[in-house]
Amino acid sequence: MATRRARNRTVVFLSLGVIVAMFGLVAASVPLYRLFCQVTGFGGTTQRAEAGSEVVSERSITVRFNADVNSRLPWRFHAEQRDLRLAIGESGLAFYQATNLSARTVTGTATFNVTPFKAGPYFNKIQCFCFTEQTLRPGQEVSMPVLYFVDPKALDDPNMDGVEQITLSYTFHRSKRPPATL
Repeated sequence: MATRRARNRTVVFLSLGVIVAMFGLVAASVPLYRLFCQVTGFGGTTQRAEAGSEVVSERSITVRFNADVNSRLPWRFHAEQRDLRLAIGESGLAFYQATNLSARTVTGTATFNVTPFKAGPYFNKIQCFCFTEQTLRPGQEVSMPVLYFVDPKALDDPNMDGVEQITLSYTFHRSKRPPATL
């Protein structure tokens, strides 16, 4: 009888341990997935860079700009230019414009990716409005820059052969946190 109780207690503690471990994995999955995407460029996740490339290729590529707004965010958001053609390795500067259409101060945050997804590991952003939340007062309109380059290492990747255009896409969402006091 005592042996049976000891085995039952062991099974209960092991089961609880497995449940706690599963909750831990669930809690860690989002940050680990985000880290995986940032490191590998998986799913079109772009890279961050401190400075532009020192190497500029003779080959050029067209970068197109896309802008969307989630329906819960009362903003108008668009790219100020349709596309830019630049040499691979050359830094490019693009601008997006956002306008708060509501009568309240609203904070938004941008999600982003590039297509084709295989270009993600080579698309580097040096400065971007997407690195921080954006708070706009009622009716406020802002121009937001993105400084970027396409890494010349893309030329050595056979998967990038034939890629003549990359689309940088942003979607603004309402922030879950209340707007900062302006």
